Amino acid sequence: MKLRHASAAAFGALALLLTQSAPAHAATGDFSYRFAGLDGTPQSAVLHDPRSPGCVVLPEVADPGSSEPAFAPHNDTDEWVMVFTEPDCTGDSWTLRPHGNPTSERLTLRSVFLTGRH
Repeated sequence: MKLRHASAAAFGALALLLTQSAPAHAATGDFSYRFAGLDGTPQSAVLHDPRSPGCVVLPEVADPGSSEPAFAPHNDTDEWVMVFTEPDCTGDSWTLRPHGNPTSERLTLRSVFLTGRH
């Protein structure tokens, strides 16, 4: 009887481990961008050690109906990053290499996908 309880407990623990998602990983470094503030003046924002892999919608420019897109992204993380012109990592995209140079102000974005690749 005790062996059955021990087996059930071990099986339950294994099932719990298998159902948990893989741990989130974070890129190391900063991803920065600029955007127009409510009064129209340029503002800066930084994603420090952003979670990856995955899509990040930039909160300041998430609604295309009420904001201009962000611009001049700079990927100073250790991962490849894709920037998208629309929310939810849709629209046109460009890939930025790890620890790259700042981009032009003409490069606009509303979301970012961190690839999880170094």
